[in-house]
Amino acid sequence: MFKVRAVTTQAEKARHFLSLHRPGEPLLLPNPWDLGSARVLASLGFQALATTSSGFAMSLGRQDGSVSRDEALEHARSIAGGTGLPVSADLEHGFADDPAGVAQTVRLAIGTGLAGCSIEDSTGSPDDPIYEIGLAAERITAAAEAAHAGEVPFVLTARSENYLHGRPDLADTITRLQAFQEAGADVLYAPGLTRLEDIRQVVASVDRPVNVLAMPAVPPVAELAAAGVARISVGGAFFYVAYSALADAATELRAQGTFTYGTARANPAVSAAFEAQ
Repeated sequence: MFKVRAVTTQAEKARHFLSLHRPGEPLLLPNPWDLGSARVLASLGFQALATTSSGFAMSLGRQDGSVSRDEALEHARSIAGGTGLPVSADLEHGFADDPAGVAQTVRLAIGTGLAGCSIEDSTGSPDDPIYEIGLAAERITAAAEAAHAGEVPFVLTARSENYLHGRPDLADTITRLQAFQEAGADVLYAPGLTRLEDIRQVVASVDRPVNVLAMPAVPPVAELAAAGVARISVGGAFFYVAYSALADAATELRAQGTFTYGTARANPAVSAAFEAQ
């Protein structure tokens, strides 16, 4: 069983969470989709966690983007209270188009015990997937004001979603991240970047910690660290790994009538995670 630094109050968790963002020594931030997966990841020694909107939605049998604000906040409350680690929530586009609505979502998120959250500039509409930059920045300004108004130093991550919506425009992405920095974001994130030279350019263009989404084409941790990345998250990838293993085991049983999948139970990390509770 791994040991991590013990932090107790929500404010302490938030301060500790932000302190873990060190350029060149990136925080590895896995994304659980339920309390069980959160406890397994915590038992493996990770120092913080983040929810995944896609993993959570699929665990409910739905597509990403179909979860309500109330559902997302209750899910965040469960994860935040389930391990003792700092937790950041993926709150998609803030469940509102207008800045006031986004600010209200952040205030409600603080009330769940989270250490932080992310707000993205995607609209949720396939026909017009990205907010105009002026409105996108206004939304982050409102989110940052809500995040930093109280006693909890809530960590706000601002996301530019261009690359996930068929808009691989590095210059526009950097301009957006710079605008989000000026708007008060604590961490900046452009999921979908894969080329090391692009990631280096993003890091060099802003003065806030940068998060990178781990994907098959993304360079390994050591190279991202050398590029100055401060945080690496996995999104819904671990959910797919777990459910792919489930599908493989079920296919073996149904198609072959054998039980070799049962050897997965030999992994001591899984049982240890629940024995510790």
